[in-house]
Amino acid sequence: MDAAAKLTVVSAGVFFLTGLITGVIKYRQIAASDSATAHPYIDIGHRASLLYAFACILLLTFVEISRLPVAVELAAVAALVLYFAASILTYVVHGLLQDTDNQLKCPFRLGNRTVPGSAISIFMWTLIAAEIGGFLVLFYGVLLEVF
Repeated sequence: MDAAAKLTVVSAGVFFLTGLITGVIKYRQIAASDSATAHPYIDIGHRASLLYAFACILLLTFVEISRLPVAVELAAVAALVLYFAASILTYVVHGLLQDTDNQLKCPFRLGNRTVPGSAISIFMWTLIAAEIGGFLVLFYGVLLEVF
């Protein structure tokens, strides 16, 4: 198993475990809430963790089929996984801090502090580039094999 494949498998396991743990946090918030609901970002973090776990297994399949150099596949997978993890982390942090129910609404809150809009914009555009770009690289490698 090459480095890119190992990264996808380990990431799938970490994300799935994160989904299970955030499921416990979600249950505890539901049980403690008068409205029987968890904070929206705990719910989002829980679901995203589980979805990203399975997305990593899809990436593993693409890595296994792709005929690109291992270093190229590893860079593509690393970009995807890094932003998957960063997204989950921000969801869970907002859910635990209960500081916002919309992280993309001004003012951008992080606990008691405000995050500059430029930081949010840079993060979002680099996330878009890394996730779409990383997948396109892997998909290109698959298309080379298929056709």
